Amino acid sequence: MAKVPQPDRPGADDPGRGRRLGLDVGTVRIGVAVSDPDCILATPVETVRAVTKRKDPDGADIDRLLELIDEYDAVEVIIGLPRTLSGGDSSSIKVAAELGFRINRRLKQRTERPQPALRWADERLTTVSAQAALHASGVSTKAGRAIIDQAAAVEILQSWLDQRRATIARVTEM
Repeated sequence: MAKVPQPDRPGADDPGRGRRLGLDVGTVRIGVAVSDPDCILATPVETVRAVTKRKDPDGADIDRLLELIDEYDAVEVIIGLPRTLSGGDSSSIKVAAELGFRINRRLKQRTERPQPALRWADERLTTVSAQAALHASGVSTKAGRAIIDQAAAVEILQSWLDQRRATIARVTEM
């Protein structure tokens, strides 16, 4: 069982310019978003069907996420930690921790490509915020299920990028 990680702080050990991949991990679907190389804007990529269960070998979902990391030459992978409003661990946090453990293990096995840093972001209310934004734009909840996870991944990643930018600005002002 993977140890439950704690949220990271954007900007710490920053790898510099390059794309970031954001993941909203669920038991059924994994939303994926990517940033531009200058780390300004997060955009949706796709929704990956979650198939790997805790005791299973890595499945097609893990393979696809690794393909996306390579396709976008990600320098960081930001995984949302589904925490409770009070900051505690939700029941879904173990699913995200397990996925991160599997991705990290597979990345460390590779020597032919640079290994992106794995980061953890507090994702409280990202799915709620994504649902509200889709509803406000006229997308029904039923129709939005296919893209809600991507929208949540965008929320996670954009928040990370904004915090990163603010941290770097503070450091350069000193």
